[in-house]
Amino acid sequence: MLCNHGVCFAAGSLITSRDMLPGLNYLTISIDKFGIKDPQYYLDPYISVSVKNFHGDDIEVSQDTPLANQKEGSHIQFGVSVLIRSPLEELPEGAAIFFEFKHYKPNKKRVSTKCFSFMEMDEIKPGKAALEIYKKPTDFHRKKLSLLSAKPLYLQLTLNIHKS
Repeated sequence: MLCNHGVCFAAGSLITSRDMLPGLNYLTISIDKFGIKDPQYYLDPYISVSVKNFHGDDIEVSQDTPLANQKEGSHIQFGVSVLIRSPLEELPEGAAIFFEFKHYKPNKKRVSTKCFSFMEMDEIKPGKAALEIYKKPTDFHRKKLSLLSAKPLYLQLTLNIHKS
């Protein structure tokens, strides 16, 4: 547990390894940076990563990145890898991976979700990816999406697919 400003945060809940079934494909996502207006105003930012089915139900337990401390221009640098536990072949049709940007609000003494992004299964390809960022609340059903900003700010990722 990490405590700042009188509130305790998980110091990241990322899995570090996983049991892999032979012959199946697994995904590792490197969260490179998160583009957001005025990043210096966000205290103790981190990203919660979750895998949801078409109905918005959890497929696996969500993971939190460690707190990001480096801010550059209109980006918050994360430089952290997230291992998705489920083999890609076993994810149901309509599944998506969600990325919720969270930060500490000192005036309310709580952690708040500022915005979110998501990646659908057909977008998973090895290499760099840039995902649009949407206004809260997080819409796990992907029905009412509204971009956070008119500026071209994105969640920038690097995807690595590996066979066990």
